[in-house]
Amino acid sequence: MKERKIYCLNQIAKIGLDQFREGYSTTQNESEAAGILVRSADMKDMEFSDSLRAIARAGAGVNNIPLERCAEKGIVVFNTPGANANSVKELVIAGLLLGSRDIIGGNAWVRANADDPTIAKDAEKEKKKFAGHEIQGKTLGVIGLGAIGVLVANAAVSLGMKVYGYDPYLSVYSAWHLSPSVRQASGLEEIWQVSDFITIHVPANDKTRGMINADAIARMKTGVKLLNFARDVLVDEEALAPALKSGKVSCYISDFANPLSAHFENAIVLPHLGASTQEAEDNCAVMAANQLQDYLDNGNITNSVNYPNVSAGVCETEARVAILHRNIPNILSQITSFFGSNGLNIENLANKGRGEYAYTLLDISHPMPKDTVERLKAIEGVLKVRRVYEK
Repeated sequence: MKERKIYCLNQIAKIGLDQFREGYSTTQNESEAAGILVRSADMKDMEFSDSLRAIARAGAGVNNIPLERCAEKGIVVFNTPGANANSVKELVIAGLLLGSRDIIGGNAWVRANADDPTIAKDAEKEKKKFAGHEIQGKTLGVIGLGAIGVLVANAAVSLGMKVYGYDPYLSVYSAWHLSPSVRQASGLEEIWQVSDFITIHVPANDKTRGMINADAIARMKTGVKLLNFARDVLVDEEALAPALKSGKVSCYISDFANPLSAHFENAIVLPHLGASTQEAEDNCAVMAANQLQDYLDNGNITNSVNYPNVSAGVCETEARVAILHRNIPNILSQITSFFGSNGLNIENLANKGRGEYAYTLLDISHPMPKDTVERLKAIEGVLKVRRVYEK
């Protein structure tokens, strides 16, 4: 097996690095790396060497990676959906409780009166200032039923809440794992109207950015509590500020501190703690490392965000070649024609397209010519060619 170098842009949990087989090693020189492991480091202005094959993000969000530029260079980008889902779910449940009971205010009062010898007696008088409400019997609206949203919805059901879920792109996997007690909302309008609490779990893109805006807030119940553990840009915080001041929104629990949200009245703002558990960091590191190694060694793609998922297992023939190319007519026939014209039998072929890009994995029964990569790259629309495996 080939020796390969991995460059870590952030500190990656040791348990993740330990997943790599013998022959892999880390490097401080990114120009010689076949793969990059990253968490939150900003890669948008990075230059990528021709030796770079893939980037694996130890986490779900990939807004720190230039996906289109990577796709154009034939660099596959992976993420680790679901690896930190339980960690985020637990913090969302904590957010529900923090928003319902003035735990933070009560704790602040105790600290402020810590040196008062009559604190126990005084506490009995003061505690009414921090009285709250139970979440049992209240209605939670969950927007987005992916890995995290499903866990949150199911946990809320277990805590006795009425739960409405909305996700027009609900996957079969999520549907199978969603509690039957979760009611399917007909649309966002129903979520706005019925919910005492609203939690949002969707990716940030052009369709979702600012989806919690002034119009949406106006349609919500007075006193609604909003939870945002997904991305700060999903909420129009300029529109939220007056709603918090007036009491239309009674509390905003966010995991994204910024100069605006940090000064909000009636808000609990955390420093992005959602995935900040040892377990989540370990899970993400292991998943990222395994996906990266499987791609580099076998050409298999799992959980890519810029190329389609394609898997052909371990190569059992003479050779395997991977071709990253544009998703355009006639390109596949040109690729297969190359092998036929060279007397090379294709024993197995896996091909899949995704938007503008496609991926083809071929197992060949004979040794490939030395100029295979160069000749395949000459085909219009081919972006990168890899000799993945050869006996």
